[in-house]
Amino acid sequence: MKFVVFTFIGILLNLYICAQIPTIGLLQHDPNSFDEGYVLFAPNANTTTYLIDKCGRKVHSWNSAYRPGFSVYLLENGDLLRSEVIPNSIYNKPGKGGRIEKLDWNGNILWSYEISDSLQCQHHDIHPMPNGHILVIAWEKKSLLDAYQNGRDTTMSGTSVWSEKVLEIEPVGSNAANIVWEWHVWDHLIQDFDNSKYNYGVVAQHPELIDINFNNTNNEDWIHMNAIDYNEDLDQILLSNHNFNEIFVIDHSTSSLESASHQGGNAGKGGDILWRWGNPRAYKMGSTQSQKLFLQHNPHWIKKGLPHAGKILVFNNDHYDAVNNSSFSTVDIIDPPVDSAGIYTSTLPYMPTSAYWSYQDSIPSNFYSKNISGAEQLPNGNILICSGFNGTFFEVDSNKKMVWKYINPVSSYIYSQGSLNVVQNNVFRAPFYTKNYSAFANHNMSPGLPIELNPYSSNCVLASTTAMLIDKNGIQLFPNPTTSNFNISIQNTLKSDVQITLLDLQGRLYYSTKYKQPITTINTQKWTSGLYILKLNSKDFNYTEKIVVE
Repeated sequence: MKFVVFTFIGILLNLYICAQIPTIGLLQHDPNSFDEGYVLFAPNANTTTYLIDKCGRKVHSWNSAYRPGFSVYLLENGDLLRSEVIPNSIYNKPGKGGRIEKLDWNGNILWSYEISDSLQCQHHDIHPMPNGHILVIAWEKKSLLDAYQNGRDTTMSGTSVWSEKVLEIEPVGSNAANIVWEWHVWDHLIQDFDNSKYNYGVVAQHPELIDINFNNTNNEDWIHMNAIDYNEDLDQILLSNHNFNEIFVIDHSTSSLESASHQGGNAGKGGDILWRWGNPRAYKMGSTQSQKLFLQHNPHWIKKGLPHAGKILVFNNDHYDAVNNSSFSTVDIIDPPVDSAGIYTSTLPYMPTSAYWSYQDSIPSNFYSKNISGAEQLPNGNILICSGFNGTFFEVDSNKKMVWKYINPVSSYIYSQGSLNVVQNNVFRAPFYTKNYSAFANHNMSPGLPIELNPYSSNCVLASTTAMLIDKNGIQLFPNPTTSNFNISIQNTLKSDVQITLLDLQGRLYYSTKYKQPITTINTQKWTSGLYILKLNSKDFNYTEKIVVE
């Protein structure tokens, strides 16, 4: 009988322990190894954009009437810039956006602008520029007759071909914009299909141009560019050509007239491609073995002041392992052959022959995101990776060891902690911002609870967590985190009693007492490690803060 009772208790204990293993939100953290700061993300199926700390706690959020379409940026002044999905029955393909919106810190709409009609539609990515302008990728509809006249293979069917354009727009007022610069794929074509049509030539002799018959399918979305970045020092633009498995660099120093030609700008090549990488087959100078990029996302120059600055970081989505019949992803750093003047010195096919640095899981198929996704170089040398299809963010150190992991708990609704089979929690990207980023100045950055419903207690501690002094009420809490004793001091003159209450993360009362001047000390030595919610309530004020017990 005792054996049965003990066995039953053991089963219950195992079930309880298993039930406390998180399935979403913060899953792994090494406070001595990960780079502290904040992560911004906009779940694809939701209209809310979130900012979390590295303990997975919500620091701020912005609500919108639209789902993201897809990228979001936190600007230096604290405004949120996001692309958004609006209805357009013509451009009904993955990545469709159509609207750009700028919100202030409190969620008020400062500016909005639509690029969405029968002839064009913004999609995938936008990019804020240092001058306050915005770079935009947009589909540009071309008729089949136009495509055939430009050398498109006439065996192609369909109703149209979607080319691509890049616009630099200057926001005006609350809902307008000036187009101050533009570049069009259609101005830089080559074809060897019909010598009686425009753009005829030898494709392999003109890698600076785009073969209108490469990726020769009936898909209207012929190119499917999915990312754009800007390098102010070089005055160049980086584009991701998803369907060609390539990245392009073009010159932004041109005028719009020069960008439509083959001359002008700092490089003297007008709007032609300055450097391209990933798949030499696209310009008939390679084979399947020479392909290095596979449906890539989020290529961008690593910023000044960071490790590997000036190199290009890219999420390489869709490698195939023929031996194990499985797919896998990598994150790659590419070192382009460019001098300080922005001139590319590569021989052909375009160099380098391989990535400078690459990350993949020790079991390759364990790390795979078939679409979206991104990665970012962090100041401490780590790489923050957004495996977007499964909504997973993780950080690896210089030894490629995972030191932090978080799973987005938000789909069209918010999941409860412990939920299994979490689906549709996709995230396009998850950019990182340091704690001293200018956007956070003069804002309350105290974290709240985790985003997920019914969160478990957590022992996550940030290295910079310190005592807090709130001038308004003169409240000082220290030390925080704590291991044995926790102190509360209220410097202002009190006109009424203050009730001290501590709750666990489920909102249950854990401890309660009255504040005693000049300082109240609470012994936490026997408390369970984790996060607690402190409430101070009086007739004069109400105050809430998070307390970490180690």
